[in-house]
Amino acid sequence: MAGRVGGRERADRAAANRGLPTLEFETGTPYEEYVGTAVLHDLLRPVTDAPEELAFLVTSQVMELYFGLIRSEWTLAQRLLDDDDVTGAIAVIGRSVRHFDALNAAWAGLSWLTPTQFNSFRDDLGEASGFQSAMYRHLEFLLGNKSEAMIRPHRRSPKVHGELLDALGRPSLYDSVLSLLARRGFEIPPQKDPAAEYVPSPQVEAAWVGIYTEQGPGDELWSLGEALTDLSERFSDWRYRHLMAVRRSMGAKPGSGGSSGLSWLERSLRREVFPELWSARTLI
Repeated sequence: MAGRVGGRERADRAAANRGLPTLEFETGTPYEEYVGTAVLHDLLRPVTDAPEELAFLVTSQVMELYFGLIRSEWTLAQRLLDDDDVTGAIAVIGRSVRHFDALNAAWAGLSWLTPTQFNSFRDDLGEASGFQSAMYRHLEFLLGNKSEAMIRPHRRSPKVHGELLDALGRPSLYDSVLSLLARRGFEIPPQKDPAAEYVPSPQVEAAWVGIYTEQGPGDELWSLGEALTDLSERFSDWRYRHLMAVRRSMGAKPGSGGSSGLSWLERSLRREVFPELWSARTLI
């Protein structure tokens, strides 16, 4: 990739070009080198000639990129919380909520897909299913939705399986939030095996009730609670849009990856993220 260019150099080039863009480069364009456009477009490999498949494939790949971006953001937010930098963590979580706005908007690219159109290429996808996304599984684990069974599909991919196994055994983003609350003097029950599914706690609920009733805008724990609520809401939006995309394109037929399809997604939608942040609102 081309070397670093500073502000003075950019100004000199703009003056030399009389305001026009640079048109000559020694090799490929710097943009192509930085973004990897050739690699990205080479990854578009439809398995049928159905014109609808390309939109399905592009949407899936865009979502995978966003999953990776959001995982990076939540991992950073977790490190900041562990270091007691609540303000910094709130900013990163808020940023990830904006990423989710873009991620959720990606479903619009498939909102037109009818069962007939989906059927024109679905069989050729074999058993490929979004359920098998390792990066999405990382997001679920960071939210505390832990399950050892969910990493079994990746056992034949040592690197991916190892990363998921590591993520399974690490504290979640919510675990880091609860550790912060404990350090701030709230009665939070001791954390159990981080690989276990999170179980809601009346003590955690009481902590959030206290934060919301005794504090307000400007308090960092209050602001953290609101940022996490925004995150939970956007994640639920993604699940719901996924459910509706499946319902619209294939109805209640079995899923490609072996699940029951629609009913499986309906059960997933009912699993709350940061449950006490929602139940506390009933008690305030």
